[in-house]
Amino acid sequence: MDLGIRGRWAVVCAASQGLGKGCAIALAQEGVNLVINSRRAESLDAVATELRELNTGIEVRTVAGDIGDPVVQKAVLAAAPQVDILVNNNGGPPPGDFRDWSREHWIAAVDGNMLTPIALIQACVDGMAERGFGRIVNITSSAVKAPIDVLGLSNGARSGLTGFVAGTARQSSLASRNVTLNNLLPGSFDTQRLRGNIERAASQRGLDADDLAQARAAAIPAGRFGTSEEFGAFCAFLCSQQAGYLTGQNVLLDGGAYPGTF
Repeated sequence: MDLGIRGRWAVVCAASQGLGKGCAIALAQEGVNLVINSRRAESLDAVATELRELNTGIEVRTVAGDIGDPVVQKAVLAAAPQVDILVNNNGGPPPGDFRDWSREHWIAAVDGNMLTPIALIQACVDGMAERGFGRIVNITSSAVKAPIDVLGLSNGARSGLTGFVAGTARQSSLASRNVTLNNLLPGSFDTQRLRGNIERAASQRGLDADDLAQARAAAIPAGRFGTSEEFGAFCAFLCSQQAGYLTGQNVLLDGGAYPGTF
């Protein structure tokens, strides 16, 4: 299927690895020009080279730095002639016990996983509406749907973003102008972050990390962890011309792990 987005410009945050990189690869395969961002310049440049080799017909620009920094945000947005597609993504706050979190921990979580994507959305949506096309995809977490006790910082910050998107996406000034805002909620995907969390949990419980990973994968109805490639492909569809009637939604990709009906 031709997604109808060839030649468009996309900003993909946290694109040097994992799900962000998967999204960047899928968009590159569709002929989308890219501005990619991550904290580490060296790894970002390596991904940019990979994307250019994947599709020689696209332009790929890089802006290294913390996307939570307003200066970096401005640089990322300025690197694109226009932003047709915005994929918001950022590292989640660490797990822990809520009793140990101070106000500073909460402010950092809200800033990174709620206020930063909102700032980028604010900067892009009016231009998208004027041009009659815009796709915003926020990578959040399955914990928004089924909160995880040790991820309280993430649960709170990402749920705040979810509420904001629910209202903003339904503004007629955006929806009627072919501008969509949706959230992608990943479950367990085989990323460096997931592996790190499993290794940490295995160490705390005196278990073998590989055994724990196999047990967790077996508990998922699909019987495995997801891949960044399939996550990226779904993100690309949400950014497509065909997805113009889908907005304000929380799309859960978790291999059937969530047990509820709604």
